[in-house]
Amino acid sequence: MRRIAVLTSGGDAPGMNAAIRATVRTGISRGWEVLGVRNGYAGLISGAITPLGAREVGGIIQRGGTMLGSARCREFETGEGQSKALGQLQQRGIDALVVIGGNGSQSGAHALSQHGFPVVGVASTIDNDLSGTDVTIGVTSAIDVALEAIDRLKVTGASHQRAFLVEVMGRKCGYLALMAGLTGGADAIVIPEQEADPESVADHLRAAYANGKAHAIVVVAEGARNNAEGMANYFQLHHERLGFDLRVTKLGHVQRGVAPGAYDRLLGTLLGAAATEQLANKSHGVLVGMIKGEVATTPLSEVVTQKKALDLRLLDLAHVLAK
Repeated sequence: MRRIAVLTSGGDAPGMNAAIRATVRTGISRGWEVLGVRNGYAGLISGAITPLGAREVGGIIQRGGTMLGSARCREFETGEGQSKALGQLQQRGIDALVVIGGNGSQSGAHALSQHGFPVVGVASTIDNDLSGTDVTIGVTSAIDVALEAIDRLKVTGASHQRAFLVEVMGRKCGYLALMAGLTGGADAIVIPEQEADPESVADHLRAAYANGKAHAIVVVAEGARNNAEGMANYFQLHHERLGFDLRVTKLGHVQRGVAPGAYDRLLGTLLGAAATEQLANKSHGVLVGMIKGEVATTPLSEVVTQKKALDLRLLDLAHVLAK
């Protein structure tokens, strides 16, 4: 191993820069040359690859997003696109690649691995829907953003005796909504894994007011069938019968742009360092993640074919505590 490259792909996540920094500096410490791929797989295909030294990754650990940039790339999903990417890697004498990202990114990493190229994935997505790790880089910081919004909405909600609905990101995974709702003391949580209809949500809100609460909070995952728009429209349509409507706050990409908290900086550092350790040990075709508090590896072939389960006992707990 003489030269490696690192790229970030898919949605940006707080802590990606910590992972880049750790990959670059631990790679250099092993005597390797490290290169950075700009704008994900699109940059790999076009050859947007530049050297990275210790100073180039200085001062980035506290920054959100990714200093390498990221982009969706449909071309890379094709055999022709993958051949172009492999050609760029071989042309530059790159011996291995570290891919920092979520499901789509690791599917791309697996594709390169299937072509025989050494690749190690690093688990990073605010959705925390990636198999092979208990927690992904970025999710705890994104939860903190949602939690801060919930806390503030409770203050204004109590002033006006109002019900608020907060929609969080997460694609088809309800992890963000579940954790934000549980830690934020939400009165109802709506996630794709266990859908809730508007009438049941209305029942939860009525119960909150009956119990003397001065406000009510509903947290909804963007991927739920009854998302924020659907819920708000239903409550508005049935306002007279239900007796109240919902004020909606969609957090959207605000959750991505936050500076990483301590845990995401630590997780990015540990997983970035683990990626170069795997390559040094000639172990590749794997994802490095955190399982039961320990850095662990999972074959990319398993990561891209297995669906990560959500612990629905936490949803039951949230319902019990929302009294």
